[in-house]
This record gives sequence, structure tokens and C-alpha cells, in this order.
Amino acid sequence: MKSVVVTGASTGIGWGCAKVLIGRGFRVFGSVRKQADADRLAKEFGANFVPVMFDVTDSAAVKAGAEKVAAALAGEPLFGLVNNAGIAVPGPLLHLDIDEFRHQLEVNVTGQLIVTQAFAPLLMAQPAHKAGPGRIVMISSVGGKNASPFVGAYNASKFALEGLSESLRRELMLFGIDVIVVAPGAVATPIWDKAETIDVARYANTPFAAALTKVRDYMIASGRKGLKPEKLGRAVWRALTIANPKTRYTVTPDRMQNFMVNVLPKRVIDRTIAGRLGLTRRQ
Repeated sequence: MKSVVVTGASTGIGWGCAKVLIGRGFRVFGSVRKQADADRLAKEFGANFVPVMFDVTDSAAVKAGAEKVAAALAGEPLFGLVNNAGIAVPGPLLHLDIDEFRHQLEVNVTGQLIVTQAFAPLLMAQPAHKAGPGRIVMISSVGGKNASPFVGAYNASKFALEGLSESLRRELMLFGIDVIVVAPGAVATPIWDKAETIDVARYANTPFAAALTKVRDYMIASGRKGLKPEKLGRAVWRALTIANPKTRYTVTPDRMQNFMVNVLPKRVIDRTIAGRLGLTRRQ
């Protein structure tokens, strides 16, 4: 049975990946941070889901998780690694707490490298098993190419992840390990429920207060109309299994977003966003 590691499997995109991959006959080692999530997912998905407990920023815990997976594989190569775990830290950059900014990058960038370093040896070809090398799928975002106001820390992490993925893909050509980016738009996940709890009052005395409220409300509305996690799971399954994958797949229901990113000049996008949010300079 082919095996895949999926980080951040408890909810959202990671959960969707686990569901789809298990449904297609894979064994999934899913990382979670809470025992309650491990128990819930094991019950939901059955024997082909194996919970692995670690936080992606904890090098020792990730290493222990990789050792657990290696023992279960018993010399068989890992078919795929899906680096999905991540967070979103909102707020205007001029007023964002620097520790929050650091935490955003620690989880979404450094954590991805910690996991990749730990699991990459398991992806390498094992002649004894006559299996080729595995693949790495990095879950980025449409925000990895087009940044929005007030999620600058998140956008910075995803822009960084895109660069990390490109360098990694070219380095790992030595071993035949491919690195593929999957970049979703809005997905209907619990992260949008958290958006409702964003305390915009923290920024009430800044020039950004009104615009920040508009962005929060827009994010909540877009997320609730977003793609089902299983659709992202299917995109990841294709990236892992298709014979000649692209280097990057954008998965979004928002055609206008694609148009903005791929066609419109940056200055035009700047003015459009500023006009909608009231961020134009007052004379």
C-alpha cells in the first residue's frame, strides 16, 4: 500500500487530503497536535489513517514522527509528503506585533522546512523495493502570488514558501524527488470561523480601522462560499500521481482573482483594491 504524510490533517485542506487519498487506497500518516483529533480522525477514517503527533515548529517532535513513519514503512519508500499545516495572522503591518509576525513565518515557512528535512530521506528511491522516489506537495495560496492588505504576514509566508519550493525542487532533482505547489483560493475551512474572532478593536485608533473591518467581513463571506476541502484533496492526489505534473496548480473558484494575478498590471490592482477599501490618500 502506498503511503503519504499529510501535515495539519485535523481539519480543512489537510482533512480533505486525507479523506480523498484514503478513498483512493492510500495509507495516510496525518500530523495532528491534539490527542482528541488523533482519536477522532482514526475513528472517522479507519485503519488506513495513522495519526502522528507533532507541531511542525518542534524539530524533536517532527523527528520522532518521522521515525514512527519509517518504522511503519519497514524500508518501503514514502510515496508523498503534503506540507499543509499553516496559520494566518491578520493585521496591518505597521501595527502588527513583531512576535506574531515571527510566529507566522515560523509555522508557515520554517516549519515546512523542518518537516521536509525530516521526511525527505523516506521519499528517496529504494532499489530493493523497486519503487521510484516520492513527491512533495507544498500547499501555498493564491496569496503566494498576489498579496492583500491586512494579511501581509500570511502573504509574506506564502511568497516565501513559493521560493522555498522552487529552490527545493531544483535541488532535489538530484534524487528524482519532485516538488509541486498547490495554491488554493478560498476554501470552506474552520479558519474562516476564526476570522470572526479577529479583534479589530486593537487597531481602532489607526487609520486602517474601517478598511480592516471591510476586509474581515469579505474574508468571512468568501470563505463560507469557498471550495470544499475535498476538491483540494483531489488536486493534491493528481499532483502526487499524474505522470508529468505541472510545477504549480492554482485551485480557485474566483476567475476574477486569476485575471488580476495573471493579466492586470500591479498598479491597476493597487488602485482597485485601494478604492474599494478606502485606502486612497486624502488630499
